[in-house]
Amino acid sequence: MNVGRRDNDAGLFGPESVSWRLHAEPILWLAGLRALLLQMLLPRALAGVLQNSNFRDDPWGRLLRTARFYGEVVYGPTARAEAAGDRIRKIHSRMTGVDPATGEHFRVDDPDLLRWVYVTATESFCSTAQRAGLGLPAADIDRYYDEQRVVARLVGLDPDTVPASATAMRDYYAGMRPLLAAGADARATARFLALPRFPWGLGYTPVRPMWIGVAAYGFSLLPPWARRLYGLPGLPTTDLTATLTARTLRSMVRALPTKVLEGPLYRAAKERASRVRTPAARSATRNTGARATMPSTSTAGTAQAIDVPRRSRT
Repeated sequence: MNVGRRDNDAGLFGPESVSWRLHAEPILWLAGLRALLLQMLLPRALAGVLQNSNFRDDPWGRLLRTARFYGEVVYGPTARAEAAGDRIRKIHSRMTGVDPATGEHFRVDDPDLLRWVYVTATESFCSTAQRAGLGLPAADIDRYYDEQRVVARLVGLDPDTVPASATAMRDYYAGMRPLLAAGADARATARFLALPRFPWGLGYTPVRPMWIGVAAYGFSLLPPWARRLYGLPGLPTTDLTATLTARTLRSMVRALPTKVLEGPLYRAAKERASRVRTPAARSATRNTGARATMPSTSTAGTAQAIDVPRRSRT
């Protein structure tokens, strides 16, 4: 698909949105791992993944498809973003699961499950970028959560039922915590993520021991209460170390040439934005606040998303 010429518009958010700024952060590839570790703590959410996908055979495919979805939604033209949402809703509408504890059948597109997956992804993007040194003020953090309600709509949720501020996000997690647990399936999947299958023979290269360190770091980025559920330390010193490491990684990646990191969706979005004038964000729920214009020298996180083969499973 030609992403550079289709639909000459700046998409659902636009270059002055906080979403464009945050999702261009190079550290966000770690946010996907953090979000997945959080999502697995809700037993039904984990069952929905394990019972409907080839996750254990192709964990990298899932991460790439998630990256592509967010790249299309945040940086793609409006029609492509809406098509990405339509695609994901159709996929989820065909999936069901069986609760491992009760034996009850459930739909994967149940709003409570979709909301948990959406919230953990959205909060992980923001938390990871902030800890890496993005430095958004409180008003822009709230604005980001408000903007992202567009994504909630695209995946099939009522935007009014998802957190639209940092305070609402904390309240949501507090309400969900009694439902969370790191059972046998969650712990087994976490061990698998620490040492997954690698494509292209990379498992026989230095990539394998390097990934063990990355996975351990992904756990350190979790909230203290989530680390404790996994049986790991929830100490403040762990948070401090994780933050310092994130800032170091961000600095290292940002030192690379921008053209090495930018994907086609991001480059096309910048080209379209340079040709048209758009509001800061086209969400009807957008909060007012200072502009968050994307610097032209920013490296890309979600913006690095590339086109990957489409599959029928998430």
